[in-house]
Amino acid sequence: MTENDSPVTFLDTDKAWDLLAGERLGRLAVLTDSGVDIFPINYVVQGESLVFRTAEGTKLSAVTAHAEVTFEIDQWNQDAGYSVVARGRAIAISDPAEISQVEALGLRPWVPTFKTIFVRIIIHELTARKFSFGLDPIDKYR
Repeated sequence: MTENDSPVTFLDTDKAWDLLAGERLGRLAVLTDSGVDIFPINYVVQGESLVFRTAEGTKLSAVTAHAEVTFEIDQWNQDAGYSVVARGRAIAISDPAEISQVEALGLRPWVPTFKTIFVRIIIHELTARKFSFGLDPIDKYR
């Protein structure tokens, strides 16, 4: 990397979707009565949305009361990393035909619990960044 190169690269939307489709675990940020809460969820990409399973509880109550959510994944190795942030509207899936479609995606609970409710996040904003790792720039001046 030269001095003019930025260690942070903004990625296009197609690359962001590719990164989302290549992962299965991320973090869902929702607004609850006590503030923002973050939940790890496993998910699948379907079209331009994400689908996850849940049960009755805080997560479902939060997306029912405040449908606007933020979802994030990241990945890294010793040379580089990336972050994808999706903002969208979460909607519990109730249509039997749609439930049949998402059941066919093979999404299973991450832990052995009954999670019979499918939720779709319809994404309206998607951003992704790549981070090239290296030495701390301050080290050049020591």
